[in-house]
Amino acid sequence: MEKSDHIAVQKQRLHIQGMSCAGCVGRVEKALQAVPGVSEASVNLATEVATVSGSAPWGSLKDAVEKAGYKVVVETGEKPAAAPGAGKDFWFVIGSIVCTTPLALPMLVHLVWPASPVEMPPAWVQCALASLVQFVFGARFYVGAWKSLRSGAGTMDMLVALGTSAAYGLSLYNWLATDGSSGHAHLYFEASAMVVTLVLLGKWLEARAKRGTLDAISRLQALRPETATVRNNGNEKILPLAAVQTGDVVVVRPGERLPVDGEIIEGISQVDESLITGESLPVEKGPGSKVTGGAVNGEGLLLIRTTQVGTESTLSRIIRLVEDAQGAKAPIQRLVDKVSAVFVPVVVVIALLTLCGWWFIGGNFQAGLLNAVAVLVIACPCALGLATPAAIMVGTGVGAKKGILIKDAEALEITHQVKVVVFDKTGTLTEGKPVLTDFIPIGNSHEVLALAASLQAGSEHPLARAVIDAAKQQQLAPVLPSDIRAIPGRGIEGVVQGKRLILGSTRLMQEQSVSLAELEEKARILAADGKTISWLAETGEHPALLALLAFGDKPKENAKEAVEHLRQCGIKVVLLSGDTRESVGHLASSLSIEEFHAGVLPGEKASVIETLRKDGGVVAMVGDGINDAPALALADVGFAMGGGTDVAMHTAGVTLMRSDPQLVGEAIDLSRRTWKKIRQNLFWAFFYNVIGIGFAMAGLLSPVVAGAAMAFSSFSVVTNALLLGRK
Repeated sequence: MEKSDHIAVQKQRLHIQGMSCAGCVGRVEKALQAVPGVSEASVNLATEVATVSGSAPWGSLKDAVEKAGYKVVVETGEKPAAAPGAGKDFWFVIGSIVCTTPLALPMLVHLVWPASPVEMPPAWVQCALASLVQFVFGARFYVGAWKSLRSGAGTMDMLVALGTSAAYGLSLYNWLATDGSSGHAHLYFEASAMVVTLVLLGKWLEARAKRGTLDAISRLQALRPETATVRNNGNEKILPLAAVQTGDVVVVRPGERLPVDGEIIEGISQVDESLITGESLPVEKGPGSKVTGGAVNGEGLLLIRTTQVGTESTLSRIIRLVEDAQGAKAPIQRLVDKVSAVFVPVVVVIALLTLCGWWFIGGNFQAGLLNAVAVLVIACPCALGLATPAAIMVGTGVGAKKGILIKDAEALEITHQVKVVVFDKTGTLTEGKPVLTDFIPIGNSHEVLALAASLQAGSEHPLARAVIDAAKQQQLAPVLPSDIRAIPGRGIEGVVQGKRLILGSTRLMQEQSVSLAELEEKARILAADGKTISWLAETGEHPALLALLAFGDKPKENAKEAVEHLRQCGIKVVLLSGDTRESVGHLASSLSIEEFHAGVLPGEKASVIETLRKDGGVVAMVGDGINDAPALALADVGFAMGGGTDVAMHTAGVTLMRSDPQLVGEAIDLSRRTWKKIRQNLFWAFFYNVIGIGFAMAGLLSPVVAGAAMAFSSFSVVTNALLLGRK
């Protein structure tokens, strides 16, 4: 987070203390949006975090929040600061309960046993105890109400302060207007005290429950060791993690967590990456293997050359992605915020109408006032403000534990509507590690294979690696090519040993006027067997075919189960690939996929996605996040599978940390369950308010019961969201 008033940043996060309801959210957002340079401001009540986009300096944002009546909590490092006053809140709840019990106990005993001899304390004792609760333990409500009144906004604090003050004031008036000795007639000190106590208890329970929704972030942050053992010229030194630099050699002993991202230069071990990728089994790693900070080393000693440190490490990027997703607002939440913005003023009007109705029509001022108090207390919009963000926080946290990183709340909300899932073939439903199964040359086999390997020397394309590996097995040393040019979607062209060669698809050969007649029948047979076909040819005045290459890439073990699970969920599965129709059709048949598109160039994949969106509704695209970037961006929601690269995280709405197609179905199922929780929460939040206000206006709800119901509503909404993590 940038704290300089002179350095412009694109996105900043502010941890805010003191927000209590959806009204507070609107108030803080309004204050931030008024700061020059702010293009967008979004506040999440559940995380108590404001995310601000634009060029406004951090100091100006902090000042705006504090002028609105709230406090900005400064972070130290990357771990969020603990909310100040958490311990004080607990003792305030205890103190309030102690003072309220003598007032509430006789009333509760009389409800159960009307003939009970238990009497209320004397009026002066009631007043003293209620005053402590009202003005000491409940002082936060007056402070919040005054701040909201100054800014012209309505909040929960205002409703509670108005309601309890009315009940307290009426009791005080009745006591002083009589002989000063009445201990029970028409005194409502217990009502005001119990409402304050119940609201304080509800907010404390809500805060505890909300800490559970941050479990994913806490678990991820706990993976980051504080120190690292760095080896330099044979000497080892323990350094703070912040002091480790790119290129340093880090020593990781058995059982230790890896402190950095890097590459193993010495040692072999089993590495447990379960809390990062969701992969339950340890993975064997050796020299040349990439490792991720936060993983747990097994039984071997590892020397790792650091490649990423600090905020650029994979773990830091994952934490940042989860934080962004948990802090973002779903589209439905924006509608809820608009309703909440006018909710408090409307409730105040309804309370006044209730008072006037009972006073003027029924002739009972005290009953009207108590019913108006019940209206004010029951109508707190706390549950409305928490309904959506609480569910989203838990949903994204559950996803992170499984290796499903959800970029933002909008992606989580859209995913539950998916009707069509489009899989790119290589690396998603197949292993992504093709091997050269057939090599049919025209001429000397070793010479032609050496030419093919040389043409692709240095390439990281899976088919190129398969050719190079085949050449190595025959102890053929490739030579460096020259004038290399990639032909997107078709192949590669270059010069090897003075010969201009092309290697690629049938379409490329046809465009270069290369005759395939000599090996065409063999190619047809191999393609029918599901092999991917490529050709090697020499171009020039007289183009000549040199070899036929066939590659095999077997389906992943769980690919068929993944497709079947999606089908059972009522989702149509489509296969999309640039391979030949025969190869793609063979895979589609083996996985029981009815619709497939073959021979599709990278630039054409987006067109296929657009067509499917028009025909089939909400479309998800599953790819590697790099070659499929246009299609991932155009789809309603993109799934970038494996690796967790920057390109994947920025292009796709969902990043799958393991190359497991079953995670696609799990992500959709998670979105559906999260959306169900959001609907449940919103229903209950509105139900509490609408039904409760009606009962309160009719005189069927006492202020005490209203306070209990309001406190329970917020707690129940957060608890219901936490149930997402139980499956």
